[in-house]
Amino acid sequence: MNHKKRKRRSIITSIFALLLTLVTITSCNDTTPTDAEVTAATTTTTTAAATEPAAEATTTTAAPETEPAVTEPEISDMVPELNIDAPEITMNPALELVKDMKVGWNLGNTFDANDGNAFNPDTELNYETSWTGAPKTSKENILAIKNAGFNTIRVPVSWHNHVIADEDGNFTISLQWLDRVQEVIDLIYEEDMYIILNIHHDNIKGYYYPTSEFFESTDKYITSIWTQLADRFGDYGEKLIFESINEPRASGTPSEWNILNTSVEEQLDILNCVMAHNQTFVDIIRASEHENNKTRYLMVPSATAKAGNAMLDAFELPTDTADNRIILSVHEYTPYNFALAPQPGNPNFSVDNSADTNPINSFMENLYFKFVEKGIPVVIGEWGAVDRDGNLQARVDFAAYYTAKARSLGISTVWWDNGAFSGNGEIFGILDRTASQLKFPELIDALMAYTD
Repeated sequence: MNHKKRKRRSIITSIFALLLTLVTITSCNDTTPTDAEVTAATTTTTTAAATEPAAEATTTTAAPETEPAVTEPEISDMVPELNIDAPEITMNPALELVKDMKVGWNLGNTFDANDGNAFNPDTELNYETSWTGAPKTSKENILAIKNAGFNTIRVPVSWHNHVIADEDGNFTISLQWLDRVQEVIDLIYEEDMYIILNIHHDNIKGYYYPTSEFFESTDKYITSIWTQLADRFGDYGEKLIFESINEPRASGTPSEWNILNTSVEEQLDILNCVMAHNQTFVDIIRASEHENNKTRYLMVPSATAKAGNAMLDAFELPTDTADNRIILSVHEYTPYNFALAPQPGNPNFSVDNSADTNPINSFMENLYFKFVEKGIPVVIGEWGAVDRDGNLQARVDFAAYYTAKARSLGISTVWWDNGAFSGNGEIFGILDRTASQLKFPELIDALMAYTD
């Protein structure tokens, strides 16, 4: 199977063809068409009538009102034409669901915004707009994303600024914060899109911290949060996916982002704790009284969510009472110097340069052989490329290649959008949330060109 550039073609309706035929008859005969002529015109559509310009009519006979021809724009010429060989994948319901997720978008730097302050009911709803400066998430935002072709929205949520702990170390989520999160979940759910809901920037001692020292408190936090979320959203259908945790790591340690050497005791301990907490998450959801949670699709990462950590021999997915309902969650900004490194980084990427494409091929093919080939679904829940002084063509090449390669291997991807369009930091924004408009149509074309 090959993935080639999709061309959008103009669609001219049969009604439009009829009009042109009538005008041609009128101009040639200088008479009003008879009933028989009209009947013949309605049952015969010719190529000439649809493509040749008609002569100016010489009568004043009014043509019937019709809808204008429907025309889809061509994909931008900036989108590269790709031909990527793909294996024949033996599909199952889980892989079909991930395929249907298509390309996704992150509602980033929104409900995941957080700080070191304690819970304050008078100001907690301000977090939603505090990092982007954009208005609150709106229906218009969601429709803009859907209409652009995205079929999944990931909703990252940090909870630790919105909980009250009791003396036993259990946590209760603020109802007004949970209500607001649900409002936005509903906006997406009403559009029949997939939703990924998670615990995000809670990698803090006392909340989520995957080491043996903090194992008990972390498990209590996971139990508290996911018990409440499983109850609040338990009746939602399978298009609502729960993700256990974002990029789990022991913040502030030498092993925070690096656990590739599991012979190092600290690194193995982190990995083991992450896997144990993933199991707790799955067990909580399955123990819910809501029937839909018995078989809900659940996403879990390895430590840090990096692809390489999922490839470790020591990494295992949690066991589950439901059949094949666990999705591996991966984040991969590769090649790093182009996609994520601090500015100025490397602004160049070309689909014709194997040094650019091989890192993508390598990690995706590794994921395919360890997971997808065995029927285990994979979603790349975060990826993207920062804007480096307007390097749009490079970003278009990257987006097209990354998406095409992933889709050829049965993997779906979710672009990270943090609402940033300027500055010297991580500029990943593609949706202007104030205007509800996508900013880079060429980049959107690249994301969508190889989705199917």
